[in-house]
Amino acid sequence: MKSSSSSSLSQDKFYINAHGGMGRLGSFLFYSLALTTVFSFFLLFSPSSVKILPKSSVHYDQGREKIDVEECDLFKGRWVPDFRGSQYTNWSCPTIPVSKNCFRHGRKDTDFLNWRWKPHNCDLPRFDAKQFLAFVRGKKLAFIGDSVARNHMESLLCLLSQEEVPIDAYKDSEDRHRIWYFADHDFTLSILWSKFLVLGEERVINGSSSGIYDLYLDKVDDRWASDLPYVDYAIISTAHWFFRPIHVHDGGKVIGCVFCNEPNVRPMDPLDAIGLAFRAILRYINQCKQCNKRKMLALFRTFSPAHFEHGAWDTGGSCNRTSPFSEKDIDYLGDFRWKLRNVQEREIERAREEAADGNKMFGVLDVTMAMLMRPDGHPGAFWDNKYMKGYNDCVHWCLPGPIDVWNDLLIQVLTKVGAGG
Repeated sequence: MKSSSSSSLSQDKFYINAHGGMGRLGSFLFYSLALTTVFSFFLLFSPSSVKILPKSSVHYDQGREKIDVEECDLFKGRWVPDFRGSQYTNWSCPTIPVSKNCFRHGRKDTDFLNWRWKPHNCDLPRFDAKQFLAFVRGKKLAFIGDSVARNHMESLLCLLSQEEVPIDAYKDSEDRHRIWYFADHDFTLSILWSKFLVLGEERVINGSSSGIYDLYLDKVDDRWASDLPYVDYAIISTAHWFFRPIHVHDGGKVIGCVFCNEPNVRPMDPLDAIGLAFRAILRYINQCKQCNKRKMLALFRTFSPAHFEHGAWDTGGSCNRTSPFSEKDIDYLGDFRWKLRNVQEREIERAREEAADGNKMFGVLDVTMAMLMRPDGHPGAFWDNKYMKGYNDCVHWCLPGPIDVWNDLLIQVLTKVGAGG
């Protein structure tokens, strides 16, 4: 596979471097009665019912909490009430982008923050910024993908900034590529933006953007590929841009077209196009010799579902729910978003089998089941939509919000796969 000719970040930039007894008894009885009244009121009128959870199957090792990942699938579970609140706020994290700062734009409900992801057979610890920064000391981690990948990076940035304030080290002219540097830990965090991961070019018709794309499976998007050899951990994702007219090319020929109705062109399902693009990218990474030398770990995040109801994004679709779905509310087998996730997982397994040596590691960050249950976590109407009046954002996620669980999962997967587990 060839890389496109567009330039990317240079290697140098990426390397940035008291009363009586009766009085006391009376006070005690008074406060006990008050506390009992308040607690009873909470039980009766709390909008989220309190559930008594079974004792977790967390194993302990020298006094430290440790998940037995061999017995617990972190990606299958349910959302349960948790009133500890988020680990950051839009006051404590100044890097929250305006478009994800839902409270700034008038969102009033806060119950969507009072849930945690509970795997079926264990507890998932909250993200520990100190532990994470210790693990990645001296390393470079890049999120590679579209604006949802950036949404994930922005969540991680907020969580880490509660432990160490990073240096805003680089921003390109389009604010597509960003680099943040944590000097105390010599850790570099970046976003390398790409719509399709493979090369995609929008057709220009009469001098205007057409919304129609040509996708080249035999060419990788150089805007991220040129930096890949200098990355220790790559968190890779793509999907949302494939749901539009796309002519798919391979070997100089058009092999299919998504959402097209053209003579002599084979119709192609978006899921097939995503699968082919994933396969091409995984093969490229497998053949990256410099990545082999660095023993890079590539984690592929599965599809993050949108939740438009009563229409699509451009036909009045909205996402106004204020609480999660339960497992019984989701028809996984019949949901195309779950099918898309299965396509991605299949290609990742294929890449593992094709890996020529042990110098490269692949892992999966499977967020699809958890996020299918969170229609309440999107900005909806509460985003900076001055350029798109009347449109709702039911694709990205509020910060803070449910997306923060991706980093609860990330630290567990990184430490497991990175340790050869």
